Amino acid sequence: MTVAPGRPRPARRGLTDFSLPVSRTDLDGIGALEGTADWLDADRRAAFDAFEALPAESNLLYTTYIDLRGVALETANVIRTPRTAPVAASLPAGTDGLLVIDEGDLVAAALSPEAMAAGVELTSVADLAARDPARVRALLDGGTTLPADDRFAQLTRALWSQGVVVDIPDGVRLERPVIIRWRVGAPDRALLSRSVIALGAGATATVLEELVASDAVVPDAAQSFLAGTLEVHLGRDARLEVSSLQELPVTTVAFQHRSAVVGEGATMHWALAQLGSRLVRSRVDNHLAGDRGSVEQVEIVFGGTDQLFDLTSYTHHAGRDTTGNLLSKGALLDRARSFMKGMIVIDRSAVGTDSFLGEFGMNLSKSTRSVAIPSLEIDQPDCRRAAHASSVGPIDETQLFYLESRGIPPDEARKFIVLGFLEPVVARVPLADAQDRLRALLEAKWDAGIDAGAVAAA
Repeated sequence: MTVAPGRPRPARRGLTDFSLPVSRTDLDGIGALEGTADWLDADRRAAFDAFEALPAESNLLYTTYIDLRGVALETANVIRTPRTAPVAASLPAGTDGLLVIDEGDLVAAALSPEAMAAGVELTSVADLAARDPARVRALLDGGTTLPADDRFAQLTRALWSQGVVVDIPDGVRLERPVIIRWRVGAPDRALLSRSVIALGAGATATVLEELVASDAVVPDAAQSFLAGTLEVHLGRDARLEVSSLQELPVTTVAFQHRSAVVGEGATMHWALAQLGSRLVRSRVDNHLAGDRGSVEQVEIVFGGTDQLFDLTSYTHHAGRDTTGNLLSKGALLDRARSFMKGMIVIDRSAVGTDSFLGEFGMNLSKSTRSVAIPSLEIDQPDCRRAAHASSVGPIDETQLFYLESRGIPPDEARKFIVLGFLEPVVARVPLADAQDRLRALLEAKWDAGIDAGAVAAA
């Protein structure tokens, strides 16, 4: 980069420098909730203490790969008092619930008559706190589902101003998905949020999370920031499926923390698609606390230009006969980078564990970089399976040859291979319309990469 004569050179930014201006004074009055007394303020201050004390990356295996130089939030302002009262809206066909948050404000909320009759809560944290403060405290106080060693999870716990609750009583089975849609991207705005999903014993639900651009996005403008948690509590024999489609504008930086505490016999499914954003830091923590619990997690990345995706997953087996199956896949165009990092921890108490972690990268140009670091920490030898696998490379030439030998043109053959590589998440999206939109987004990104010459020839 050249600097005009007489103009000061920009300060060099370190790999771990986080440029959002925050201080302890930001805690005063932020997101005050009716009925929270003093516990919420104490919770925020404890979290900010942790944020100030923790390093940007606490795992020594991963410190080489953290890179926050693409974060330029020096002029951003934290959203402090968003609108939190539910606003009635019509319910989309084929769904049991809808929440829409636009630049921090809750602008639409709807719940099916069946869900309301069953006692399901789908609302903001502030609204629930006004009616049932004890329940909000039980879900949030102490941040027990958030990683205590993650600096940015603790920042979100300290400064969140908008919150979402999906609370499903024992035995309630929602047949149709609930949609939570976040619309963000206005320049120089920073939204920090917490979402909680709690399922009682025997309950089942499907949640579709959509992270999309708002109407306030300005191309080539200053960056925006979205930091969000999704904290899951699953009771005995509960079953939850969460699909997330991230298609944020390239001017947005996104930090995501998802965590699940899986009770006895409960099942957790994650299907996460990362397409947009300038820089993404995503961490998923699964704690299999009860016997016979299981988690299945699939996360895909399709990156282009100079996007950076930093993905981390931790699966902690504590109960007996638990099962974990985790898969991360990334396809990269142009100069995009992805870091896929995972850790399986098997406690001495976790007899009969079956756990697998796979991380696979596909580099579609010579300027991309994909790193895969699967890891195991085993303290119980009596396991059904404890395994990991990884690979990084270009498109498989044998697959390409096979398709071309059937008369498919080279560019079409490569497109089929790449989109098929990413299909495991697409197939898990619960709404047909959302599936179609995701496939269209993946195809559009591929076509844009071809037109820009961002895909290397085989």
